Amino acid sequence: MKDKQNKTVISPKIQANRGARLAAVQALFQVELTGKAGKKVLQEFVQYRLSDDDTSPEKTFANLKLFKTLVKAAIEDHIMIDAQVSARLASGWTLERIDPIVRASLRLATYELLNCLDVPIAVIIDEYVGIVAAFHDGPEAGFVNGILDKLAKETKADVARGA
Repeated sequence: MKDKQNKTVISPKIQANRGARLAAVQALFQVELTGKAGKKVLQEFVQYRLSDDDTSPEKTFANLKLFKTLVKAAIEDHIMIDAQVSARLASGWTLERIDPIVRASLRLATYELLNCLDVPIAVIIDEYVGIVAAFHDGPEAGFVNGILDKLAKETKADVARGA
């Protein structure tokens, strides 16, 4: 969709989902960095940082349901998610060697690829590659793209979506 000045207009739903994904990456990063319980970090984000109202000037507009689902699942299912990501890393690489923002993005995207079958694969990959690119100027975004593309193909995520 384009506005009168020929700029692409992003729907509020897409904006809210992007806000949820970005906040989820930040929340996982905070859990890892501080050692705080995921439930506590989740509550802090919902109370102080996020809003499902796109007119809130102090808080990030986000789909709160998606945010909560992503953070809870990434924490609760971390063993399965980490195994999926680790299986796609080059020989000699471990998750611990990966930057924490990249690691959080890979974990969340892996969860979505394997469980959120109503979301197109390209959307998931694009969203998380974009998040990583916002934090890093180097090869990290390409690295994330490669891992997620490989994961989607090897797990036949397209078949699960009926594509």
